[in-house]
Amino acid sequence: MDRLNIVENADDTAIAAWLVGQLSAALDASDGRIAISIPGGSTPFPILKELTGGALDWSRIDVWPGDDRIVPEDHEASNTGKIRDLLEPAGAKVIALSEDAQPPHFALVWLGMGADGHIASLFPNTDPQMDDPQHVRRLTPDPLPPEAPFDRITLTIPALLNSDALAFVIRGDNKRAVFDAATRGEHDLPIARILGAAKQPVICFA
Repeated sequence: MDRLNIVENADDTAIAAWLVGQLSAALDASDGRIAISIPGGSTPFPILKELTGGALDWSRIDVWPGDDRIVPEDHEASNTGKIRDLLEPAGAKVIALSEDAQPPHFALVWLGMGADGHIASLFPNTDPQMDDPQHVRRLTPDPLPPEAPFDRITLTIPALLNSDALAFVIRGDNKRAVFDAATRGEHDLPIARILGAAKQPVICFA
């Protein structure tokens, strides 16, 4: 992939610095607001916390979760609730996903990836399509992850690809092997589908 840049051994501070540069450039290029999509799980929050004390103008940034578990926002499994608690005090507008939502063009889509090759809540069993007519879907992973056995709501591949850049944070040898195999076209898991369709720059912090 000519547009893929893999940054090895990146720590939270290095990733946060890249995000500041990327979002600052997007804000400078816009007269109004920008939108970004970010993942849930444990990985992004220490990185995001570093950003809340910096110079980013969060009051001009709309933040969309890439996916969420279908639980109340005050539930410990809610991505949206955690993102709202962290970023709204910094000034961001956090937008909860709904099936009738119309996601915007994103300045940046930041994604994680599971060991099974899923992105957002597009698990292998959901057979995500590049030409999905819906931008948001309610889905049921199969098998349900035991640590979060809930239905999901997620941006689809077309919504995720409607962006200026894609970023991944991949940690662990097993996940890295799945990601690398996707870049070589060795499987058809969701991560391979989005990488194969991406026309924008893709950065992977590994």
